[in-house]
Amino acid sequence: MVIEEALRARPDDFAAWHAYSDRLLRQGDARGMLIRLEQRLARTRPADRPAVEREIADLVAEHEDRWDDGLPGRARVRSRRYGFATEVAVEWSDHVREVVEQVLRAPFVTTLRITSNAAAEEDEDWDDEDGDDDEEWYLAVDRGELRPGRLDLRALAGLDLGRLTELDLSYLSVGFDGAELLAALFASDRLRALDLRYCRIADTGLAALAACPHLGGLRRLHLQRNRVTAEGVRSLHRFTELTELDLRYNDLGEAGAQALLAAPFAGSLTRLWLYDSDVGQDGVRKLAQAANLPPGLRSMWRCV
Repeated sequence: MVIEEALRARPDDFAAWHAYSDRLLRQGDARGMLIRLEQRLARTRPADRPAVEREIADLVAEHEDRWDDGLPGRARVRSRRYGFATEVAVEWSDHVREVVEQVLRAPFVTTLRITSNAAAEEDEDWDDEDGDDDEEWYLAVDRGELRPGRLDLRALAGLDLGRLTELDLSYLSVGFDGAELLAALFASDRLRALDLRYCRIADTGLAALAACPHLGGLRRLHLQRNRVTAEGVRSLHRFTELTELDLRYNDLGEAGAQALLAAPFAGSLTRLWLYDSDVGQDGVRKLAQAANLPPGLRSMWRCV
């Protein structure tokens, strides 16, 4: 629907949501009333808020079970707006394609997270169970031997992820080959956040993503432990609008620090995740003395 497309593009459009609630109410969808109640709550004085909040809670308790009928059972809703799923997590499986395809048909899902298993989602200190094999994979990259990821992203081939504004594939073994396939799944420039921590994409995969004409609008990019070097940082120059960048646990060296400072987004960064060991002491000095980094980031490096 045109109105749903407009609301995905402008999710804070109060008037458009109000108009959409009219349509939902005519269809007998209780989310139309939820929109009205939540908009009323935003205008209610503090003393009267508890009564409106109770009305909202009662409405949600009565109807929420039916609001996800269009989503597959394998999908987990992580966030909602006016009762509609906006952020969904899907576990990788033999059925991942049909599950993701169905999720993308939901009217307001703009954030997708694909996980390897439920435990990996909760464990921020993820460690590969096959530790020796994992190290051998990275050593092969160091020797210049490209190793594909363990997941075959061809399972997603042909899907259009262009509706998404955020995509999280962290802790999935995507590999450089998966990154190349991923770049082909975007047909619009809406994506603003991409999380590829521990995805093994290396410089080759990062270059493929940077070459994608539909990823130029990225604002937040997480590349923790991907065997990215200074060459990969130079590929990042194509992401001209980055404001948040995570490059921890990558061997960037002084050349990587220099490449980062030469990036067109260097002066616009608001958050930069990077350790002194990633760039070395000479790299730390360059970052601390860089006039084009925002003052807050320069101060951080002076404290290292």
